[in-house]
Amino acid sequence: MGLWLSACAPVSTAPPLPAGPTPLERLAVVEAAGGVDDTEVDVQPLGDPQVGDLREHAARARAAGDAAAAAKALDHALQLVPDDPAVLQERAEIALLQADYATAEQLARRAYAGGSRVGPLCRRHWATIEQAALARGQAENAASARVQIGTCTVPGIKRM
Repeated sequence: MGLWLSACAPVSTAPPLPAGPTPLERLAVVEAAGGVDDTEVDVQPLGDPQVGDLREHAARARAAGDAAAAAKALDHALQLVPDDPAVLQERAEIALLQADYATAEQLARRAYAGGSRVGPLCRRHWATIEQAALARGQAENAASARVQIGTCTVPGIKRM
């Protein structure tokens, strides 16, 4: 005559906590923030061909769902050009995808420090910082980054 104590366990009536956005959803927010308006000034510097190949390899790896291979390719590119804002930002986005939010923010801040203060890349820096802060529960830092995203857009010259 044993008792089944497991049947007497209290039942939680609280609804489950929302999981929040996935790393892939966070990355989609960053990519959307970087969208180019056809009236916006967007200057792209020329790059090293070897670094370009590594960036392309990283993009293919990411598209195939292999974030580790993308990170490896971008880490190699950063050995060649350690302060390249575009490569730093791409690596930050891979860190975001890997849910390594502290690294994502740190890389995005380095990219912003060495890069342009306007344009799509600038918005991607701040959107990455925002998403990393949100993922870590830092609402105030995320709100501050959200404000910075708006300062990155400078409209192009409208000619008549």
